[in-house]
This record gives sequence, C-alpha cells and structure tokens, in this order.
Amino acid sequence: MEVAAVLFVIAILFVVKSIHVVPQQHAWVKERLGKYAGTLSPGLNFIIPFIEKVAYKHSLKEIPLDVPEQICITKDNTQLKVDGILYFQVTDPMRASYGASNYVLAITQLAQTTLRSVVGRLELDKTFEEREMINAQVVNAIDEAALNWGVKVLRYEIKDLTPPAEILRAMQAQITAEREKRALIAASEGKRQEQINLAEGERAAFIAKSEGERQAAINQAQGEAAAIREVAEATAQAIERIAAAIRQPGGEQAVQLKVAEKAVEAYARVAHDANTTLIVPSNMSEVSALIGSAMKMVGSIKNA
Repeated sequence: MEVAAVLFVIAILFVVKSIHVVPQQHAWVKERLGKYAGTLSPGLNFIIPFIEKVAYKHSLKEIPLDVPEQICITKDNTQLKVDGILYFQVTDPMRASYGASNYVLAITQLAQTTLRSVVGRLELDKTFEEREMINAQVVNAIDEAALNWGVKVLRYEIKDLTPPAEILRAMQAQITAEREKRALIAASEGKRQEQINLAEGERAAFIAKSEGERQAAINQAQGEAAAIREVAEATAQAIERIAAAIRQPGGEQAVQLKVAEKAVEAYARVAHDANTTLIVPSNMSEVSALIGSAMKMVGSIKNA
C-alpha cells in the first residue's frame, strides 16, 4: 500500500514537472542533459522530467535599459556628463542564452564606449545640436554587435548633457551677450526703418504737393485758354454778324451813321469837360460834312 502511494506521488510529480505553460511574448529555452533542445513557445508545453529542463527564460517585449551617467571628453577637451536610455528586444532566444553570459551588461558597456567615441569626435557646441546623429550612431554600433547576442537594438536616447559649472556660466554669459547684441541690432534696425519711413513720407508729401501745384497750374492755364477761346469765338461771331449786316441793303449807310454818332458824342464829351482844351480841326468843312452826312443818313433812315 505504501509503495502504491509512493508511486502515485512520483507520477503526480512527474506530470507536474512535465507540464509548462509559457506566457505570451515570452520564450523559454529547453535543455536536454545540458544541451540545447529547443525553444518553448507561448502556451502549453511538455518536457521530459529529470532529463529536460527550462534553462533560460526570455521576454520578447521591448525592454528599456538605463545607461549609467559617464564623463565624455569632447573634441575641444571639455568634460561632459552624458546619460541615456536604450531600448532593445530579444529576437533570438537561443543566441540570447548562449551568445553572451550577460547580454544586458554587454549592451550597456558597448553603449557607453560607443557614446564616448562619438562625443569625442564633436566639439561641445555640436554635441547639443547633433543629438539625433549621436543617437543614430550609437544604435548602429550596438545593433551590429548585438546580432550575435540575439538582441535587436531599437533606439537610443540621450537624457542629459551636463557640462561643468564653469562652462555653464560661460555659456550663459555668451547667451546673454548674444541676446543683448540682438536687442541692439533690433533697436538700430527699428530706428533705421523709422528714418526710412519718415524720409519716404516726406518724399511722398513733396511729390503730392508738387503734383497738386502742377495740376492746379494746368487747370488754371486750361481755364484761361478756354476763356480766351470763348472771347475769340464771341468776337468772331460778332464780327461775322456785323459783316453780314453790312452786306445787307443799307448796311454801309448804318455803319457811316454809327461812325458819325460816335464822332459827335466824342466832340460833345470833350466840349462839356471844363478842364479840357478843345482843338478844332483846321478844315471844319470835313467835320460839318461828316455831321451833314450823318444827319442825311438819319433822315433817309427815318423816311425809309
């Protein structure tokens, strides 16, 4: 009875040892008598107890790895504290188990040495500008070596770049001086633009004023010319009408009468002016003839 119980316990233990459930995104490496015998995939798996065993367990998820801070020397001999974070993933469980005794430590050390090499080829100012380039070179160098370890390096990110305190103070002073320089340049550019705007405004005002004066002169000249044309046209029309009237019957006699009347009026005004000395023509017969002709003309016009 006792033997049966022992055998039953051994059977249960045998079953328990033979059943293994692998979680999703995990891979377990199986060994048979100390030799690699395969990889257990996620789900229910069976092994031979006491002959086979699970030697290594790997997570196939993306793993973040904090790379410790280290001091790097730049190309211009400046000490720079740099730390970062590395993301990797196990792609080959067998190589991850047997390719390196500790692939995490190997990746960390390789990341540090590669980072020192990359930073050593750059000047201090460039290290702040070329973060993406530094990250890419570290990833390429580690990924090439990590193939033998069954690991895929996905990306590397620099967290902090910390120069010495003296360098920080010098950089702050340089930034302050640069900002003051930009402020002075901006102020001078503002004054320059203000002077340009004022000059352009004065120029535009002078041009507008001269254009106004020019247009006023043109308008005045055009008005005077129009007035002269109107007077000339009116005079011409009057002359044409007079000439047409003279050509009518009795027109010539009317002209002579008008001339005689004007002459009589002129002599009358001269005679009535007390301060005027009247000079009588030597040939009075001409005057009397002129007056007589005028009177005859008036009489003939009345008889007509």
